[in-house]
Amino acid sequence: MVTTEAFAPAKINLTLHVTGQRSDGYHLLDSYVVFADVGDTVRVTRAEEMALTVVGPFAEGVPSDETNLCWKAAERFGLPVAIELDKQLPAAAGVGGGSSDAAAAIRALEQMSGQPVPFDPIVLGADVPVCTVAHAAHMQGIGDYVMPLFMEPMHAVLVNPGVPVPTGAVFDALVRKANPPMEPWPEDGGPDTAVRWLGQQRNDLQAPAIALQPVIGAVLDDLAKLVGCQLARMSGSGATCFGLFESETAAANGAATLRDAHPGWWVTNCHLR
Repeated sequence: MVTTEAFAPAKINLTLHVTGQRSDGYHLLDSYVVFADVGDTVRVTRAEEMALTVVGPFAEGVPSDETNLCWKAAERFGLPVAIELDKQLPAAAGVGGGSSDAAAAIRALEQMSGQPVPFDPIVLGADVPVCTVAHAAHMQGIGDYVMPLFMEPMHAVLVNPGVPVPTGAVFDALVRKANPPMEPWPEDGGPDTAVRWLGQQRNDLQAPAIALQPVIGAVLDDLAKLVGCQLARMSGSGATCFGLFESETAAANGAATLRDAHPGWWVTNCHLR
């Protein structure tokens, strides 16, 4: 049997402005999203009936039934397949793991069938449309507006301290729901200009997440102290944080320093694009 494989990169919210809340409860977002060269892998093989196996260092606790977004994507595609999901990313960590897995499943199913996706990916979740783009993009609304962008690759370190941060609880703890949107993206200038601009933007969920899990603040402090770190911020609703670095060497050295100091944390250096 032929197996089709697709990469599911970690999604990083460089910015995350919460600009409002609809009457149906959905929050309105304004976010600059990029993707890392680290992530999960989805493998899809034609089968007589649906099946899903989860493997990898972060497989524990990931559903292997019809509640998994990969399974839901295949069901909507109308193709019975056997799916293997190799979880290299922490789950429920603010890096869009489940959504990126679903988007990778869609790509694999499109390649396998030779047909475009027959449904709007947003039915699987707000982050799935931007994850189908899988590179730098401006995301707005409830995730239904996605504008692909070009960005020079950035050197980064990703850190997750291994604590649960339920997305719903973080949004509930956000006192102000209607906040200013991002300022216009600087079209001129290189990575240094981009980093300065990013430093003037926000993640509105960072403060409520720290209130729920103070260790996130410690992660950000440790990242900011590393040599060559230009910006430290939380991604999504947490608990994963990122540091942007001036060079690949600085990022690699910073990741090694954090691994030595905190062997229980998930730490990796990567490129964002």
